Amino acid sequence: MYSQSITRTHRTLIVLALDRSGSMCEQIETPDGPRTKAEAVCEIANSLLFELIERARRSDGVRDYYDIAAIGYSGAGIEPLLTEKWLLSVSELAQDEPRYTERLTIHTLPDGTQSLHRIKRPEWIRPNAAGETPMYALFCQVHDLVKAWCSDPRNRESFPPVVFHITDGEASDSSPDDLREICRAIREEGTQDGNTLLLNCHLTSHTLNPRILFPSGIEELNENRYARLLYDCSSELPAVFEQEICRLKGNSGRGPFRGMSYNCSTQELITLLNIGSISLPVY
Repeated sequence: MYSQSITRTHRTLIVLALDRSGSMCEQIETPDGPRTKAEAVCEIANSLLFELIERARRSDGVRDYYDIAAIGYSGAGIEPLLTEKWLLSVSELAQDEPRYTERLTIHTLPDGTQSLHRIKRPEWIRPNAAGETPMYALFCQVHDLVKAWCSDPRNRESFPPVVFHITDGEASDSSPDDLREICRAIREEGTQDGNTLLLNCHLTSHTLNPRILFPSGIEELNENRYARLLYDCSSELPAVFEQEICRLKGNSGRGPFRGMSYNCSTQELITLLNIGSISLPVY
């Protein structure tokens, strides 16, 4: 299980599910300075999309190792964020030339002096933050998407879908038990190689709060009600991820690990996305 390499004949599905509710307009510290949560998440998501394209690039072009979906949810409802289609192959995404934005970043040199650098970044997804948090509706859409993908005979033997859900709050459209049930349904969809992997990441602007990243047991969450809900909604990660997670945790943890984070920073969000996607074997 979870041993199928990613190839053109055995592509996988990567889903980015992004909270775009009103609270995502709050400021958060990043290595490049203060940003809104919405801006920071979009920069990270766009960087991941660029990295997936580059990992699929070969001398004959971009090979279809991945199908990709990016879904946003806010007071305006549920919407696809890349094109009007819910799902694109990585080669289709590469053909959709992104807008590039420029941002000034500050680098501190070894002697303590600082220098400004102008960096161009691709932007397929643009930030937005408005309204409530229809998380249950989001997970229903994700369930429909992964169920359809896993039911396609071409994907029967593939590495199963990996879903990354990034949020800063709680659902406004359901009870905790409803969320547990729909997330269980997502995790039960799969291929012959394993069930869908659902990773939940809670982003915070409060840097002094205790952080939890890839817990190996619910006792690490103390009595935090929302962290325990995310734990229940997330997948137990297979062994293919354990080496990178142990390296991240300083070899202090022992698997199996749960695919979740709570009160994480933007740097920890990048780490979670990298471990969950870019570390997968591609041939």
